[in-house]
Amino acid sequence: MNSATERVKRMTFASIHPLYVQKVERKGRAAGDVDHVISWLTGYDEAGLRDAINREVTLEEFFAAAPAMHPNTSLITGVICGVRVEEIEDPFMQQVRWMDKLVDELARGKKMESILRH
Repeated sequence: MNSATERVKRMTFASIHPLYVQKVERKGRAAGDVDHVISWLTGYDEAGLRDAINREVTLEEFFAAAPAMHPNTSLITGVICGVRVEEIEDPFMQQVRWMDKLVDELARGKKMESILRH
């Protein structure tokens, strides 16, 4: 495992959540939309997300404890940070990039139905 992956694993969900919110709010979307797509992806409810933030769990812990990754995650495709998310081999990094991709789609103004792969 490379050092970049280790560094991402140690980041806290509490440190990236506000960055996601800022990104989408700058584009006119609501902060609640971030939680909605993350909940869709991971199965966390609102209380679970708040608990993860309050306890400052690492991203590794956040994804390891996710109640239920959505069965349609394989439909999350495209490029984030110059990498095709469907080609990422490390399961943890793919989960992180799926979350990044969903937030990016929110910020770009995609419709929620499309983001949630309905």
